Amino acid sequence: MEKSKSDKRIKTSMWICIAILTMLPLVCCLISCMMKGKGILDVSILNSEWNDELFYFKQVESIIHHGIPQGYFGFNESHAAFLSFAAWSPVLVYPFVIFGKIFGWTYLSPILCNLFLMMTAMFLFAFLTEPDYKQSGILILFYCLFPLFTRYILSGMPEIICISHLIIFYALAINYGNKQHPVKLFFLFILAGLLTIMRPYMILFALLPVYFLTRSMKKKGKTAIGIIVGIVYLLLITAIYFAINKYLGAEYFMPLFFTDFITTFFTSGFGAGLKNLFSTLFWKGKDFFAYTLEGFRSGLAAGAFFGGFLTCFVLLIIKGIRELSSGQKEPDSENASKSLSLGTCCIHLSIAFFGMFFALILMYKLTEGSKHFLTFIAVALFLLSLCKTKYFRSVALLGAVFVYLYTIKATNPYDYAVPFKDENTDAWITEWENALQSSMPLQKEATPNYENVILWVFDDTDQNGAFMRWQALYAVPSGFGISCCQKDYIIAHFDELKSRYIAVAKESETDALCKKSSELIYSDEEVCVYRFNK
Repeated sequence: MEKSKSDKRIKTSMWICIAILTMLPLVCCLISCMMKGKGILDVSILNSEWNDELFYFKQVESIIHHGIPQGYFGFNESHAAFLSFAAWSPVLVYPFVIFGKIFGWTYLSPILCNLFLMMTAMFLFAFLTEPDYKQSGILILFYCLFPLFTRYILSGMPEIICISHLIIFYALAINYGNKQHPVKLFFLFILAGLLTIMRPYMILFALLPVYFLTRSMKKKGKTAIGIIVGIVYLLLITAIYFAINKYLGAEYFMPLFFTDFITTFFTSGFGAGLKNLFSTLFWKGKDFFAYTLEGFRSGLAAGAFFGGFLTCFVLLIIKGIRELSSGQKEPDSENASKSLSLGTCCIHLSIAFFGMFFALILMYKLTEGSKHFLTFIAVALFLLSLCKTKYFRSVALLGAVFVYLYTIKATNPYDYAVPFKDENTDAWITEWENALQSSMPLQKEATPNYENVILWVFDDTDQNGAFMRWQALYAVPSGFGISCCQKDYIIAHFDELKSRYIAVAKESETDALCKKSSELIYSDEEVCVYRFNK
């Protein structure tokens, strides 16, 4: 009888923790908006300065309404070998597409989808790992001290898609370590494959299910089979990513990631390759730590992300070793399997941190690549919240670093401020929608084609040096592709441009060129849209 009452209390406390953690993203979003006198429904990507949101939104809109974009998304009129997607894998936004198909696709849809995904991830994490009150409290603290959870939920960016998938991935991995079952392992492989297809560096996470498979096969005396299956799996998901990137993605202004640290060995010899490798590691590593110091000094966003990344990295190693040691010292205790499972996941995540550090140094531009660290930081907070904490020193350390970097120093509105609706902007977009819907008919034959493409001269400035208000492109009819072009490209190839439409800053150099040979569709004090006479 006593045991039954105890079990009921444990189950009740578990469901209380699950309910609280599930509601946490919603509560944080509400509080963040209420502090500005707003609500979640008042958030608007139309007032955001993050232009990546435009590409994601319009591509998803085209998929929902037409199956694929009917015009090419690209850069300097590049386009995919097949279909019409931009440089990033369309798999990255598949939750947006599903959400839009079910509930419709409006300017608020990506925000609601992000919120739903994060709440789902919180629910599954709590359900699969069963944190107690103390662990739940620590997770709530970590979550609240990292406001970028809320900022990216209240955006049209797909970062929350990656973060939510990875949270579920590690929750399932911890659960699998406690109670192994082949179905759980199967879903770990599926999640790792999806993450890799979304972003190639996430193949680092695929190493964990491969390790689990190899370990389980070792117990059956079939280690070689496990290793072979793991290698085939890694090669397969890598091949799928590169096939999608090659055939479905448009060429970007520059390579999405640099490979000269490898190709130099083949083009210039082993010595030159070695010199280039270590030179890149030294100089970009030096820049990395300079950015980190600047993040602590002035709050520079890239440096702040690096600082949070390094702090989590160190704590993951320490906590992971302690959890493994605890499980090995008392192998027969009730919590041994939990400690071993959590320790394994912490060590694996620290290895992924290490790999991502070198991936950034060798393959990415530091400032642009810094936001990819957010996914790593986010999931680290979840694992660290589950680790044994006696004196709360690590919690205090991480909390202090995060308060300093992401609250005290988080003063740049571009990186941290949530965009809200503005009556003038809404009216402005409505005017543009009314004008463009009737004057830009979608050509439905031989699609995708350049007839359904509008050029966005994103570095175009008017006579006063003001950049074009590119948010007008949200008003472009569904199905149209957007080709983001540099002004130099437009001017140099003006008579050879393949696209049918172009958006420019009023009274700019490109505007002057368009006036001579193109038909003005609509304009206001900031933006002009022309149709080329072909």
